[in-house]
Amino acid sequence: MRVLAISFAVLMATAAVQAVIVLASGSVALLGDTLHNLADALTAVPLAIAFSVGRRAATRRFTYGYGRAEDLAGIVIVLLIAGSAALAGYEAVERLIDPQDIRAVWWVAAAGVVGFLGNEWVARYRIKVGREIGSAALVADGLHARTDGFTSLAVLLGAGGAGLGFPIADPIVGLLITGAICFVLRDAAREIYHRLMDAVDPELVDAAERIIATVDGVQRVGSVRLRWIGHALHAEVEIFVDHDMSVVDAHAVAVEAEHRLIHELPRLRAATVHTDPHGPDGADHHATLSTHRTT
Repeated sequence: MRVLAISFAVLMATAAVQAVIVLASGSVALLGDTLHNLADALTAVPLAIAFSVGRRAATRRFTYGYGRAEDLAGIVIVLLIAGSAALAGYEAVERLIDPQDIRAVWWVAAAGVVGFLGNEWVARYRIKVGREIGSAALVADGLHARTDGFTSLAVLLGAGGAGLGFPIADPIVGLLITGAICFVLRDAAREIYHRLMDAVDPELVDAAERIIATVDGVQRVGSVRLRWIGHALHAEVEIFVDHDMSVVDAHAVAVEAEHRLIHELPRLRAATVHTDPHGPDGADHHATLSTHRTT
């Protein structure tokens, strides 16, 4: 929430500076960039709502809580990036067909620099913190800020071309920047898609297996499943313990495995640990379930 508040303030200040120069220059490109920055600042609103909703306690209907609200916000942000790409491409083609002169070229160039620096700072801040807390939506929002930084860079380069007597440079650069935004869109969409499909970094699974294997009483590590709910990890694991172990002792081993995972696996909030008896040889303790298990 702190990241959203700070980045919102930075982008609103950036848009305000650019708006003043728009009035003085009449630059359509800069107007579009200003609107992009304003829209990017406002993406903090659905993300803030998602973070707030995600804090709600689980209910009998939403038994895993409301953490998935972040993924829904991520979809909105991906759609906004796609809209930015479409709008940037449309404006570039329109200016290519009907080139327009720009007044106060140096001020327009300065506004482009301000827009790029403001967006890039916000992008780095959001992406850094998003990766630290495991929020794919915040990372996607950072990538969105980066796309608007690219459009600001297009304004700068276009103004430079206009200053050199090549007004067509503005739309040509705009088309190139549209292509760059499409690459950012791909990365953001892939990030959200992986989260929606419960994908995790395989190294996290390896780390969980190593942690569990070091717990006293664990004979063998079974399946390990991890998923993101919001920006917290949840785990479901199977461990094998000695078949002669009492229920109380087996439960103690499971509790220790969960405790160790929570402390040693980054961003893990909870783990469900299922114990299976290890042995005797030839015994099938899940024979009754064999026809019901698909994996």
